[in-house]
Amino acid sequence: MSTATALSPEVIAKYQPVIGLEVHVQLLTKTKAFCGCANQYGSAPNTNVCPVCLALPGALPVLNRQAVEYAVLAATALNCRIHETSVFARKNYFYPDLPKGYQISQFDRPIAEHGWIDVPAFDAAGNSITKRIGITRLHMEEDAGKSVHDGFADSATCTYIDLNRCGTPLVEIVSEPDLRTPDEAFEYLTKLKEILLYTGVSDCNMEEGSLRCDANVSVMLKGAEQFGTKAEVKNVNSFRYIKAALEHEIGRQIEIVESGGRVVQESRLWNNAEGRTFSMRSKEQAHDYRYFPEPDLPHLIVSSEWKAEILKALPELPEARRARMVAEYEITGQDAQVLTSTRERADQFEAIAKSAKSPKRVANLFQGEMLGRLKAAGLELEQSPVSMKGIALAADLTESGELSSKMLKQLLDICFEKSEDFPSVYEREKPQQISDPAAIEKMIDEVIAANPKQVEQYRGGKKTVAAFFVGQVMRVSKGQANPALLNELVTKKLDAPE
Repeated sequence: MSTATALSPEVIAKYQPVIGLEVHVQLLTKTKAFCGCANQYGSAPNTNVCPVCLALPGALPVLNRQAVEYAVLAATALNCRIHETSVFARKNYFYPDLPKGYQISQFDRPIAEHGWIDVPAFDAAGNSITKRIGITRLHMEEDAGKSVHDGFADSATCTYIDLNRCGTPLVEIVSEPDLRTPDEAFEYLTKLKEILLYTGVSDCNMEEGSLRCDANVSVMLKGAEQFGTKAEVKNVNSFRYIKAALEHEIGRQIEIVESGGRVVQESRLWNNAEGRTFSMRSKEQAHDYRYFPEPDLPHLIVSSEWKAEILKALPELPEARRARMVAEYEITGQDAQVLTSTRERADQFEAIAKSAKSPKRVANLFQGEMLGRLKAAGLELEQSPVSMKGIALAADLTESGELSSKMLKQLLDICFEKSEDFPSVYEREKPQQISDPAAIEKMIDEVIAANPKQVEQYRGGKKTVAAFFVGQVMRVSKGQANPALLNELVTKKLDAPE
């Protein structure tokens, strides 16, 4: 924990952090929330704009139907209750990148409330538990523009405004203050992102601002009934940095309280280079945004019929999919966790698992051979030269005994070295496996004759020594002996009467 003065574990243990997260998620619609402008990242500044975005007189908003559908999908996936009637409101504040002088949002009647996410956590005794984190609300709103502070010759004295982002559809997901450690916050955000990606409502790209998180954090003495004064840490652009920012901010607040000071309610920014938060603006009193109903938009009605139609697009969500895959394919929970980390990965696995000789071997091969190679090569799964179909072929050949584990490793090494998929490498480099019993028996006889001590150990009851003979024959055959046949013949030879 990075603080100005190191705090002892005993001091830290006296306090209970309280954390709540506000997550803004850009929806992956083709157009903006209230106009027909392209919802597209990376365009030239101020090109995806229109009279509605620019708040020109007489321009009226028209709600994007797909944005509503995505909000309903996200809220349902997060176990929220969807309100049939919700109301848009004007959230009034001044900022240079907000040309209207207000943001269209939802206030006292949001589209959804009272959801939850289950996350892995630890109890007071250090035991692993599953903890339910409440979601207060999910509401719809539009994004503001963007102030650009660098990249220009006069950046030291000027700020530039890009209004392309104005009107981008968002959902804001507000958690209950149920999080108690930075690790829990990290797990909550990881689960939240995973669920949203499964639904397809957002790409959750933090570097492009598709997912932004503000954290409200306070500390109180353990056993106290009243929360401490909170500070808000804004717009941290990675989950790892959010965890680091929370660790620092908790330490900073404990240090203030321990020294007899008073934590100030304020907004703070995270400086990753310095490993600390710093004050952005005072927030001594709750900000009055002067919300009032948006007069240019009618109440949003999500009828039961429309909701049912929307939810036809809701996919099987990660936790349910993992449980089903463990039961259906007889894979481990860890295998299922890795294979379902993205919807695309899970889809690819299931597409080939139904026809594979052993889905379990496919999963083991993916975990045991592929992930390590990808990590060593600095590649993401999407960049892998070996497709899931290629992994399935490799698993089937290994399952049938046509490939030994040594041969398989050699072929996969070639795949990564030459950036080729497994099927083409296998056809070209296809190793000649020895499946002739007479040829294998001859090699076994040679190995047995050369190792009388190990033969004596086996026949004395130490049956595990058979693996030694299998390994020696594999070495002699240069890894080309049929593994299944070899194991069978080794046992037969060693068990034969002298």
